[in-house]
Amino acid sequence: MTGGCMLCPRECMADRMDGEPGYCRMPMEPYVARAALHYWEEPCISGTGGSGAVFFSGCTLRCVFCQNHEIAAGNIGERVSVERLAEIFLELKEQGADNINLVTAGHFLPAVVQALLRARDQGLKIPVVYNTGGYEKAETLKRLEGLVDVWLPDYKYQSGDLAKRYSHAPDYPVRAKEALAEMVRQAGKPVFDNRGMMEKGVIVRHLVLPGCVYDSKDVLEYLHDTWGTQIWVSILSQYTPLSHVRSFPELNRKITAEEYGEVVDYARFLGMKQVYVQMGDCAEESFIPVFDGRGVRKAGSPKDG
Repeated sequence: MTGGCMLCPRECMADRMDGEPGYCRMPMEPYVARAALHYWEEPCISGTGGSGAVFFSGCTLRCVFCQNHEIAAGNIGERVSVERLAEIFLELKEQGADNINLVTAGHFLPAVVQALLRARDQGLKIPVVYNTGGYEKAETLKRLEGLVDVWLPDYKYQSGDLAKRYSHAPDYPVRAKEALAEMVRQAGKPVFDNRGMMEKGVIVRHLVLPGCVYDSKDVLEYLHDTWGTQIWVSILSQYTPLSHVRSFPELNRKITAEEYGEVVDYARFLGMKQVYVQMGDCAEESFIPVFDGRGVRKAGSPKDG
């Protein structure tokens, strides 16, 4: 990449190659906060062996209600080389991961592409999952063609006003639609193996926010009318009000069972059948991983200073 950074819709033009942090608060070299087996994704992603989740530091959205705010703000994580990142992918495979799950990797895409190519040359054959907040440039995603098997984007808002208030991104709905179209183009129709694990396809996540049932319904209607059975949809009830939302009092509570039930009922009303729902109380901080650097350093290596 030459010149200023234009990887994401922010197009902040920061000289990240020279160490200047972008809107994502990161330089161009990848920083990783955790690389470990993860069991809290959709069943067709986590399976029984776990998803090989690599949590990257920084974020191009930094939503005010972020559930992973410690790493989204770029405060936690260790720098890794392309070579080490490829090793991490292969180590997760050896641990029994059903897939490699790239969590918020878009702002490190050039290095991620190189690492995936290197790992594939060294025998990485399990599916690769691209796990994103959905605020992506379709043009940038084209670089991943042939490297990503399963796309796991959020579709957070249909309302530009909500996107502006909570993610400082009034263009989020437009960008998310463009990105989703590119993901579906690359993935094609969903394909599952004989264990029920997704081998190719798109699962769109939507987190129901307190007081935003009307927008959740608009999101579901758009997804159903536009993509039908070409995608799966995951309706999440796990919103957890953490301390940093206190300045947004409307978000400083869990969603109610009635709110979540109304959204799920609307999916049924629309005739949506390829849907994941969450049962029980998932809105607990215990569902948020500990970003302790697990799996980032090579065994026996000192911490990179």
